[in-house]
Amino acid sequence: MSLSIPEIVQLLNSRATTWYGQESVSQLEHALQCADLAEKADETPETVVAALLHDLGHMLSPHRSGEVTDEVPEDAMPTKDDLHQFVALPFLRSLFPDAVLEPIKLHVDAKRYLCAVDAGYWADLSPASKHSLELQGGTFDEQQVAAFEALPYYAEAVRLRRYDDLAKVPGHKTPDLAHFEKLMSQVRL
Repeated sequence: MSLSIPEIVQLLNSRATTWYGQESVSQLEHALQCADLAEKADETPETVVAALLHDLGHMLSPHRSGEVTDEVPEDAMPTKDDLHQFVALPFLRSLFPDAVLEPIKLHVDAKRYLCAVDAGYWADLSPASKHSLELQGGTFDEQQVAAFEALPYYAEAVRLRRYDDLAKVPGHKTPDLAHFEKLMSQVRL
């Protein structure tokens, strides 16, 4: 089943208003901040859209509740990887080009990659990101680094990952979802 752009907007407006894991922002705030960072860095419209939608798989998970809470529950730390980077792809494949889809698919591996190639990267990760990294397979080894660097869109995924890591600032002002909805329409197939 494919999603339309209005359905994506509705999904973000309804299911992304809850806390983003153990972070101090909602999933929607995180998505908007990530896209805003990508746009301010003069990324292509496709990479900006990938930044906006990189965590859409969390909202499509059948185990996710739509309940809005005022606090981050103490037991919110996941115990297994939800593979969210893959969950959204079937819903987006007929709507967006690979330049959007591949960075989404690779953004988790980009974290594993950065831990291997950037000595200070691990130290700068939030506790929630460190926890999820372990669930996602941990730091890449040398062979995994080389294989990742050979993939198309790996550089975009690495940049998206950096925006992802920075997009957790409570109260940070960004353009609204309507702004990025126009970009989604611009890059759609």
